[in-house]
Amino acid sequence: MKVIPYPMSGQVSTPTGSHWTRTILSALRWLLGAVITLILLLPMLLLFVATAVPFYVVIGLLVVDSVLVFGLLRRQRTRLRIIGFFIGLLLVAVLAIWLSQRLAATRPILDANGQPLPNSIATLEKVTLGGSEQWITIRGKDTHNPVLLYLGIGGPGAGGLPANAMMFAPLEEHCTVVNWDQPGTGKSYNAVPISTLTVDRFVADAHELTQLLRARFQQEKIYVFGLSWGTILGIKLVQQYPDLFYAYVGNGQMVNTTENDRLGYELALKITEERGARATVNTLRRNGPPPYDGAGMAMKYAVYNNVLFRYMDSPTLELVLLLVPQFAREYGLMDRVNFARGLLDSFPVLYPQLRDLDFTTQAAQLDVPVYFLVGRQDVNAMAALVERYYNGLQAPHKELIWLASGHGATPTELADTLMSKVLAQTQP
Repeated sequence: MKVIPYPMSGQVSTPTGSHWTRTILSALRWLLGAVITLILLLPMLLLFVATAVPFYVVIGLLVVDSVLVFGLLRRQRTRLRIIGFFIGLLLVAVLAIWLSQRLAATRPILDANGQPLPNSIATLEKVTLGGSEQWITIRGKDTHNPVLLYLGIGGPGAGGLPANAMMFAPLEEHCTVVNWDQPGTGKSYNAVPISTLTVDRFVADAHELTQLLRARFQQEKIYVFGLSWGTILGIKLVQQYPDLFYAYVGNGQMVNTTENDRLGYELALKITEERGARATVNTLRRNGPPPYDGAGMAMKYAVYNNVLFRYMDSPTLELVLLLVPQFAREYGLMDRVNFARGLLDSFPVLYPQLRDLDFTTQAAQLDVPVYFLVGRQDVNAMAALVERYYNGLQAPHKELIWLASGHGATPTELADTLMSKVLAQTQP
């Protein structure tokens, strides 16, 4: 009979050091493999979020990835099989990214029977502006309606195409809405080297786009709408080319960026001190008041603006970068990355060019009807500066329209104002 020795008193059987090392290394390999797997699955999973890739295609890619995962888990995991697994996931991820870019499209405008509405237009297309290819969408239920050119979400550097779903659906009944992804952002990220961008370049491109739209839709004039950064381009555009526009509409109107930033910083500091947010107060004091220069300047502006956005119950910069492009069917997965890159890359190039901006002296007269849409809760574009500009502005017609919103009208506010005020008063 075999005798199994019993440990003597005081002796304890413990795993060796090499055993623990192997266990830890094995756990780390599993963790690394899981992280890589999730990263490679992400492009396919993101196809479910507001892309134009057909649902059956996405399901097909999901089935392929599922087969790869279950195949690895149910069979012996040799080194060759593991390498093949990751290569398979990588190929599916690359295919998902390519399909999202290739099949990107704006949603169709359909009648009650699911057919394209007669005389409607819903296109995503490239146009040549300033010798470079840039992207626009054109949407409307009747191409005979007035044309409204939208100059982008804001920034500088934030693409405009997400606004199709977020802002303009109610307007498509009454206008042909043209939405422009400016160079250096979104689908137009690679249009020109970002280091070469200037404010004058944007105004020149917007002028060329205006001429294309007038010719295409056979209209003598169009409307132009700016939001935030877009209001700077809008004022400059109608100042230089008043004969091309029925009216200018500015929402979140910028007037004097340096003074506006100083007021915003002081308000943010006051808010954070009252709330006892010591960490943010310390960061604001360490950064000092704007204007800022050099590396990291965008994030310094973001610190106090995020305080203001929270004060208005609006999304912070980080949420804008992450969430806003996800609502654009017109964006593929790379376009969504370039939306965030565009804001971070373009802002340091363009914003310092606005340091001497002051429309109260530089655009004291405009030869088109002007409508300022001012949110009562807006502390990003200070209402006091807009009122001061409005009071001194000389224009054929001007209106200061107060809205209940913050920095950006709601879709209902925008549609109601444009219909009851702008279009009603300016159509020939």
